[in-house]
Amino acid sequence: MSDNQSSAAPAVVRLPEYTKADQDEILGHGDDPFGVSAAGLTWLPKKDHFGIRHGDRLVAHAGLLRLPVAIGEAETEVVGVGGVAVAPDMQGQGLARRVVAAALDHARTMGPQHALLFCRPPLEPLYQRLGWNPLTKDVLVEQPGNRLVTMPLRTMVTPLRDNARWPSEPVRLFSLPM
Repeated sequence: MSDNQSSAAPAVVRLPEYTKADQDEILGHGDDPFGVSAAGLTWLPKKDHFGIRHGDRLVAHAGLLRLPVAIGEAETEVVGVGGVAVAPDMQGQGLARRVVAAALDHARTMGPQHALLFCRPPLEPLYQRLGWNPLTKDVLVEQPGNRLVTMPLRTMVTPLRDNARWPSEPVRLFSLPM
């Protein structure tokens, strides 16, 4: 293998599935790998998965799921982005940018005008650098037992179309968060 080939960045690939073992391969075997268990939320699994392998090891992931929402009185859909993970020993190499960009490229083929994600406050600057915008309105999400709760994590959106504009109205997710 030439030096050019060995230094080339590993490709982002579509994963046929994403299991707990895959997540553990990236983040280790922690009880709260995403640091969100204190929020006390139940989450939906993602449907479409994108990953980066370094050798035989999965080192980054982003998942997608199409979700129904209301923005003010208007009902629509968004593509939820979640499960974004980069192995701690591989952070700072642009892997999050690459795996999220690949996921968003696919999201643009799914129909909705926007993608939405939830993140802890320390990750907000990363997502802003990737083109995401924080919402200033509360976001309601469903939880088991027909409960509606205010999302305690930061909600961020990014357009999937050049002319897409996010209204500045309250948001309700008609499902569990992703």
